[in-house]
Amino acid sequence: MSSDLEGRQVVVTGAAGGLGPAVVDALLAAGATCHLPLRGRAQGAGQDARPDARIVSVAGVDLTDEADVRAFYASRPPLWASVHLAGGFRAAPMLDTTLADLRGQLELNLTTAFLCCREAARNMRAGGRGGRIANVSSRAAAIPAGGAIAYTVAKAGVAALTAALADELREDRILVNAIVPSIIDTPVNRAAMPTADHARWPKPAEIAGALAWLISPANAVTSGALVPVYGGA
Repeated sequence: MSSDLEGRQVVVTGAAGGLGPAVVDALLAAGATCHLPLRGRAQGAGQDARPDARIVSVAGVDLTDEADVRAFYASRPPLWASVHLAGGFRAAPMLDTTLADLRGQLELNLTTAFLCCREAARNMRAGGRGGRIANVSSRAAAIPAGGAIAYTVAKAGVAALTAALADELREDRILVNAIVPSIIDTPVNRAAMPTADHARWPKPAEIAGALAWLISPANAVTSGALVPVYGGA
């Protein structure tokens, strides 16, 4: 797959998060140019700090702000794909979950995905060449359980958004899919759950491989899919 994305322009949100560096690495290896919207300053912000001409960092983009997202995508060249990793997690029982908690999870997970999907689709439709959009849902939404109600609801929204948008963009040849991970093997998650069996958790590089295929030209027909990436967990 070393040249599947050669010369293609791809947005990656959440590139400085736990999964982001592995995804950017996989897409660079496939030949893509990666456009990274960053809420803070570009200097020293994870992947984007590397001296690679195919990493284009844009600082000061709040992905929950409609005007910021619209301006970011409008300033990009014609895109082949947009990968939406930005999000956040908060665990709490229902009776300890405030309305502010719910709104916060919806903003971080669903609003960011909605705005980025919409503006990515606007960019791709203008180009008239089709494209790929990839979101991140969660096993918590696919197999709901208690303990993180606000997060579960937000990620269920991402799953519904993905399926609906895939149908809406079919005639534009824009394929829309989502990965559905379990707990990802990141330093933050290991620190939070030191006694868990980390070997069973899916690795960022493994998930990145699934995402890279979903947005590649090799994926010519799969759209509206919620792809489990659970590993052995």
